[in-house]
Amino acid sequence: MLEGHAKIVQFITLAGEVTGRKKLQKMVYIAKKMNFPFQEKYQFHMYGPYSEELTLRVEELCNMAFLSEKMEDKGSYVQYTYACTEEGRQFLSTMENTNTKLDQCIQRLNNKSSRFLEMVSTLLYFDHIERLAQVEKLHVVKGKLKFSEKEVEEAFAFIDELQTAGVN
Repeated sequence: MLEGHAKIVQFITLAGEVTGRKKLQKMVYIAKKMNFPFQEKYQFHMYGPYSEELTLRVEELCNMAFLSEKMEDKGSYVQYTYACTEEGRQFLSTMENTNTKLDQCIQRLNNKSSRFLEMVSTLLYFDHIERLAQVEKLHVVKGKLKFSEKEVEEAFAFIDELQTAGVN
């Protein structure tokens, strides 16, 4: 029943902590696209792929005290940081051990910026079309971010690296 919740607690535990709601959304989406077993449904939103289910699950996990949510006022915006609590660790102790490939994937994702993950997740959202069309879509839906050709190539190289190292 709480398997989906447990996977999110496990995800954040493996990350150590995740800074930013948008970053967490993108990290889980990318892991899902790498065939790790996350069940949240995503749709395209202002900042790329977004899951209302994930937002609700994280909120519930914070309410259950399995995750902590630290809020920091940055002046023009508020930044949230998520970490696993002691209660969350106890909850996880009932689960199987983690997939080491998932652990490595999460570490790679967490080391990237939210902006970079927004680009990668957007490209992956359009991975059903050919590469040139993906790039065109990226520039249409994310035009304000002005991704350079070099950044786009880095994103594709990162996707290839994840796919090579992933469960695929």
